[in-house]
Amino acid sequence: MLESQSNIVIVILAAGASKRMGEPKQLLKWGDTTLINHTINTAVEVNSKEIILVLGAHFELIEKNIENSEIPILNNTYWENGLGKSIACAVEYLQKSRSSVDGVLVILADQPFITSDFLKLMISKFQINRNQIIATSYGDDKLGVPALFDASYFEELSQLNDDFGAKLVLKKYHSAVIPMSPPTENIDLDTKLDYTNLYPSNFKQ
Repeated sequence: MLESQSNIVIVILAAGASKRMGEPKQLLKWGDTTLINHTINTAVEVNSKEIILVLGAHFELIEKNIENSEIPILNNTYWENGLGKSIACAVEYLQKSRSSVDGVLVILADQPFITSDFLKLMISKFQINRNQIIATSYGDDKLGVPALFDASYFEELSQLNDDFGAKLVLKKYHSAVIPMSPPTENIDLDTKLDYTNLYPSNFKQ
């Protein structure tokens, strides 16, 4: 079990249309699996209370390629509104489920260099009922996901409806945020160039 003994739900955001990639990047090959399944496997290794996957664009295509059948998959039909709406979709689901949740750890499906050890470390720093936000530091005072939000922020997270994700919440409560730097550079795979440059350096062809 996790050292903090907290009930943390991991939310994987994967609802985007991958317009800059030119194809659904969730299904790009990553090692012996795909980008989306790699992210799910990473989350599973954390041993959290629950994992929720939020899909949107290309829902049916991606859903049928998910290898883990135990994870709830939400269909964010308003995915075009951006990351914020996907976060809201997951938080609303948790609020309706009425399960005991201390916080949510938001991660992206296009950050394959985020490790389960880093996610475990974030959760280990989390203290229940302290209104904490633990976010990934990108240097120059920039904060982003993965980010862990105490349940006290659920109401505000459930109101998000834009492409800024949780940045506005991070900015508003900046003094409450605990920044954490990942052991390796956290890179988003946004374009085909990103992918073709990074894949060969991480896997033998």
